[in-house]
Amino acid sequence: MTAETTVPTAGRIHGRSAQRKALRALLDALPSHGGPLLLAGEPGLGRTALLQWAARSFRAGPVLHLGPGPDVSAPVTAERLLDTLRTAATAAPVLVCADDAHLWDAPARTALGRAARRLRAADRVGLLLTVASDRAVDPEFARLPVVHLDPLAPSRAAALLDDVTDGAAAPAVREQLLAEAEGNPALLVALVRRLSPAELRGHRPLPHPLADASALAEAAGGVPSGPSAHARDLLLVVAAAGQTPDGTDVDAGLVHDALRRLRPAPGPGPRAEPLPGQLVLAGDRLRFRSPLVRRTVHATAAPERRRAAHRALADVLEGGGHRLTGLLHRSWSLGGGPDAAPGATDRLSADADRLAAVAADGAVPASHRLRATAYARAAELTADGARRAERYTAAAEHALLAGHPERARPLLAAARDHAAPAAVRGRAELVRGVTELRDGPVGDAHQSLLLAASLLAADAPADAATAALAAADAAWAAGDLPACLATLAPEPPGRAENPAPGPADARGPAAGTAAVVHDHRVGMRALLEGRLDRAGTPLGQVVERGRTEERPEPLLRSAAAALLLGDVDAARSAGARALAAARQLGSDALVPQALEYLAYAELRAGRHPQARTHAEEGLRTALRAGQRNTAAHHRAVLALAASIEEEPDVVARHVTAALDTARRHGLAQAATLAQWAAARADLGRGRPFDAADRLGLLVLPGPGRGHFAVWRLAVPCFVEAAVLAGRHEDARAVLADFADWAAFGADPQAAAQLARCHALLAPAEHADDLYRRALDRHDEAGGDFERARTALLYGKWLRRRRRPREARGRLGTALAGFERSGAGVWAAQARDELRALGAAPQGTGAAVPNRLGSLTPQQLRIARHVAEGATNREVALALAVSTRTVDYHLRKVFAVLGVRSRLELARLVGQAEQAQEVQGAGEARRVGRHEKTGAQP
Repeated sequence: MTAETTVPTAGRIHGRSAQRKALRALLDALPSHGGPLLLAGEPGLGRTALLQWAARSFRAGPVLHLGPGPDVSAPVTAERLLDTLRTAATAAPVLVCADDAHLWDAPARTALGRAARRLRAADRVGLLLTVASDRAVDPEFARLPVVHLDPLAPSRAAALLDDVTDGAAAPAVREQLLAEAEGNPALLVALVRRLSPAELRGHRPLPHPLADASALAEAAGGVPSGPSAHARDLLLVVAAAGQTPDGTDVDAGLVHDALRRLRPAPGPGPRAEPLPGQLVLAGDRLRFRSPLVRRTVHATAAPERRRAAHRALADVLEGGGHRLTGLLHRSWSLGGGPDAAPGATDRLSADADRLAAVAADGAVPASHRLRATAYARAAELTADGARRAERYTAAAEHALLAGHPERARPLLAAARDHAAPAAVRGRAELVRGVTELRDGPVGDAHQSLLLAASLLAADAPADAATAALAAADAAWAAGDLPACLATLAPEPPGRAENPAPGPADARGPAAGTAAVVHDHRVGMRALLEGRLDRAGTPLGQVVERGRTEERPEPLLRSAAAALLLGDVDAARSAGARALAAARQLGSDALVPQALEYLAYAELRAGRHPQARTHAEEGLRTALRAGQRNTAAHHRAVLALAASIEEEPDVVARHVTAALDTARRHGLAQAATLAQWAAARADLGRGRPFDAADRLGLLVLPGPGRGHFAVWRLAVPCFVEAAVLAGRHEDARAVLADFADWAAFGADPQAAAQLARCHALLAPAEHADDLYRRALDRHDEAGGDFERARTALLYGKWLRRRRRPREARGRLGTALAGFERSGAGVWAAQARDELRALGAAPQGTGAAVPNRLGSLTPQQLRIARHVAEGATNREVALALAVSTRTVDYHLRKVFAVLGVRSRLELARLVGQAEQAQEVQGAGEARRVGRHEKTGAQP
């Protein structure tokens, strides 16, 4: 072994916050105790960079770098190594770094592993090892604590790309680089390195393939290989089988049969050899430990051997009835371009036609990802420019349905490079517009979709109508009412204006979809024009057609129409069926949308916990599918759900994230919902002035008013906040519009909320009746949360008018409703009102000071400072202790009191002090009575 103490300079590390936190914990603990830590990840993920970061960050003692030396005078043993490390740590703690320990020879690995396991805490030696996870972990290291590296998240990979290119990459080039790198930093850098400045800026076409054999081998640290010819063939066949996009693992039986065709061997069965270390066998499935290594094995194989592997796989698959995957491997066996087999050129066109035909056959079972790959391969083999563009467009359509917009965009760019008929260009613009609608500036989406509608008008009027309605969706998301109305303008006669009558199934799916699009378009326009009487019939027809639909797209339209009409039950039903249909068909791009409609329906019904559940899943699926706009809508729903709970930090986090995307992409609807959530959280926490200021920008007339279809939903909150803030005239200014909205009936809660708003503004002789009327309307509409809010306001009004018995009943009802809704912050308001009446709710009152009594004097002092709004640093200065001491005691306070936030702690301390004041006042009155009578207290 050799040792050195120098630390090479490393560049900026992107992401890896969890891994750096684990490394920091090891470094911080070294002055008192040491131990080993294993850092594992596939090649190219940055193990060495993190090890160097740890070495630079350690300041408490020396850093020792271990490596396998070319010569050693004596065998390396664990005892020798331990003695060396302990001696080095005699004067000060020491950090020992061993990079790529898996590459050491077997005796050195054994000694290192045993030494790591025998380290004592008192040794003050931190042993940091890195190993590659593209092979099985050596037994010597298997029992060590480990930190894993995963591929970079898309945002972190994008930041790295901007760093290494100084932001010079053209948007389309940027998308392709990120997609090809798959979150591997080393591969991303290797791909950038092979591009010329003109290619990077999009002035010249990118090389194909972008991730070639040399770039992959550079990132993987060399060309992977097996110990024997059989092992090398096994690796190649598994890598070739993994080229299809149906999963990271492949059927072991398929690989076995293909190997027999690739390398016929005498005897009854294949040679019994150990499985190469790069592979994992789980049940009957084989996979590579590292996706990068799989790609590298495939790309670096000799072309003739790679074609033979695909040919063997094609023979097996076609013999087993797997037509599409078999044809796909058959096409790869022919090569193409510089990799084409001699004499194969004449077959390429025929193979492309067969591949495209099977990909288009709906009777052939295949995922959208597989169809996208098949269409793209067919396009590569197609010589005719127009047909090539059509096939690239079809590949992009399926990539988008599969939830991979990052794959769809390069395919659309490839389609644009070839002249094509208007209908093909229109389909491409439709895909581009829908992609931008879900993950880009919605203004750009609007223009792309309008262009698609015009290009499709002559040859595909139904698709043109779909594009126009999607363009209206983009204008709706942007809050651009004039653009929305213009897009929804009546169609010229003869262009789907009068779809054939009769049930959808009698006219076929295309005709049924055209009828849904037509009715939705007519109903939306009537609604936006204020012709509410003319909107109900066509939108109702869309809802009715959804009751017999099985396809996700018309079901999503049915859910949207039901929400416009306020039929939340129908919206929930259509959304749930759309979700099931999208999952069954593998349409991953439609799953987040279905969950969005489900979340909105539950929110409109006042079922916040259910809305939160749908939105949480919707957020996860939207981010996986690269749909940042859809994710922003889900975050807005999550903020609204959290705004009724005792989670101000959660509200702020979701509001900030939603507004970040909304402002960059022009999402007025998501922005309005997020701002409403922030204001409702202020109102629930007793901050009416802040809430009125926020909501006034959304609901009062003016250029900054919120989204045209959303701001009315926030009016009841604004009226309540404005009345509490003394802004009665502002509150009255919005009630006329809200009355029109309530009369339409699209919001089941609106009539009750309108009566509540009138009660807040009414003189005393009329308010009582209006509050009762509002509660009666709530009984008709349902919804615990809104009814509880009305009961709370009514109870407060009754208490101020010294009607305690009636107030107590209303406030008790409000508390029960809030607790059933999970509305913790509003329940606290109801408890405070009950406490002011002398009717402490169950679980409060005398129990509160008892809970504080379980704290130590120091913990109690810290709790009271924090409850007054002091930061940990301010508390430390006030009590002359360290910030770390405050942190420690505050964690104990949270655990003892069972609270989760500083807000909960402040409320609990306030309740305790109020209860003590009440108790003290009662005691004073009792003592006073005894003094007057001369009795002993």
